[in-house]
Amino acid sequence: MRRAALAALTLLPLLGGCDGPWNEDSSRIETARDFPPADRPVAPTVSTKWSTEEARDRVNEAEDVMDSADVRPGMTVADIGAGDGYYTVRLAQRVGAAGRVLAQDIIPEVIERLADRVARERLDNVSLKLGAVDDPRLPAASFDRVFMVHMYHEIGEPYAFLWRLRPALRAGGQVIVVDGDRPIPQHGTPFRLLVCEFEAVGYKLVSYDDKQHAGGYLARFVPEGERPAPDAIQVCDNP
Repeated sequence: MRRAALAALTLLPLLGGCDGPWNEDSSRIETARDFPPADRPVAPTVSTKWSTEEARDRVNEAEDVMDSADVRPGMTVADIGAGDGYYTVRLAQRVGAAGRVLAQDIIPEVIERLADRVARERLDNVSLKLGAVDDPRLPAASFDRVFMVHMYHEIGEPYAFLWRLRPALRAGGQVIVVDGDRPIPQHGTPFRLLVCEFEAVGYKLVSYDDKQHAGGYLARFVPEGERPAPDAIQVCDNP
């Protein structure tokens, strides 16, 4: 990683609620103001991992999730909110030398720490990216799978984020969400709310799997139809 370049980037603030019209709300990041704010709280980032890697491997979490997501050698995969790299490392092994993994996070210090791990473990098929609260900043038409594991409830601008994520998928690409079916303040995302927010920006749910050993459920989404204009997005009710 180019540490000097990372040092020049600043972490974009997580946002609070809104007091006026959403496209004029100065409390929100400027690049998100064309999109409606979510009518729900945002869970704070309290840790870069939800369990130890040893405990997760004992229940075969990553292998089972990757099997359910049909991750195969040669694929190009993104790990959004990569944290300490639990999935990044295992995705790199699964896609192999012919595949690629892009690990993304919005916290520069996390990217720095993960860069050290990638170098230490000689993961030559992994690259890293600093994202933003309203934009994953992924290259267009590049990914067969985009993973979002135990982090969706921390996205401060879900409509802008998902809208800008969609062009990064290749034909046949899927977004894979693993989260707990519980209120956002309890560090989960109610499944009904998840589906509603994805559908609001032009995705379709293709499967749901109970993954209690992975902390909740696994949902797979694909793009469907045209992306709505930002000002046409219908905000989902907070259950």
